[in-house]
Amino acid sequence: MGSVGGGKAAAIAYTLIETAKMNDVDPGAWLTWVLERVADHKINRIGKLMNCQFANLLPDKREVG
Repeated sequence: MGSVGGGKAAAIAYTLIETAKMNDVDPGAWLTWVLERVADHKINRIGKLMNCQFANLLPDKREVG
């Protein structure tokens, strides 16, 4: 059995990963991108680190060559 704190941390991680997948974002690439920026990021601009913002930086997958 794990701890309550561990369960809450896992729930947060699973939520972030699944939300990224729902937005067609690679969770590993997005989390890497966030971790590279979060230490120097202003708290009032935390929304800029959301996976939908990351997706806006990627080339559009729907465009045909």
